[in-house]
Amino acid sequence: MIQIEVTLNSKKIKLKGHPMERLLDSIRNTGAIGTKEGCGEGECGACSILLDGKLVNSCLIPLAQVEACEIITVEGLAEGKKLNSLQQSFLQCGGAQCGICTPGMLIASTYLLNKFPIPSREEIKEGLAGNFCRCTGHTKIIESIENLNKKGCHYEGVCSKL
Repeated sequence: MIQIEVTLNSKKIKLKGHPMERLLDSIRNTGAIGTKEGCGEGECGACSILLDGKLVNSCLIPLAQVEACEIITVEGLAEGKKLNSLQQSFLQCGGAQCGICTPGMLIASTYLLNKFPIPSREEIKEGLAGNFCRCTGHTKIIESIENLNKKGCHYEGVCSKL
């Protein structure tokens, strides 16, 4: 067993577990259950998080590799109970569907928008390439991201390390 310190959604916490425990499980054990497991093999993106500003699949990261890292999950996007503009757009445009892929899609979209505040449709598709929606595909998700610019909304990023 190891105990490490990380910053999870702007709060310093300690994670305990086996060194090879998946970061996904360690995060969920803290009560931050928004991050979902889809495939458990790094193929679907449901477990996407920002780890020191990089988009990663938390099901592939062992606990031993994240000492002193900054982790942002879907819970870290909102300010308290107030959804950010991206989350609101997902709700308004139907980008949030069954809920399995939505947290990963929001995190991947956050990473994309931090890099390209006004992304083209092609940049959006490329930015979401590692995330899969099995409900109805990506159309509503892409529209949710495009909606931010159509409404003149300003996206407020959350990751300072990009």
